[in-house]
Amino acid sequence: MTREEIVSKINSVLAEEFEVEESVITPDANIKNTLALDSLSLVDLVALIQHEYKVKIPAEDLPKVQTFSDLYDYIEAHA
Repeated sequence: MTREEIVSKINSVLAEEFEVEESVITPDANIKNTLALDSLSLVDLVALIQHEYKVKIPAEDLPKVQTFSDLYDYIEAHA
């Protein structure tokens, strides 16, 4: 899967799941702020990534994933 495919798919899935406009999901945007995530929603996000990409994000790696670009990089590196 190419990075462009990852970006397109994840943006579409996240926009639908968290009910935001896809246009607000930009590489440099903060994930928690953009998707208005609380701790429970963050668990939902991790589960969604695991389901869609078969990529597990351990709790100790979560602080490293702050922006959407970080998320794309993480998925690309671990898929």
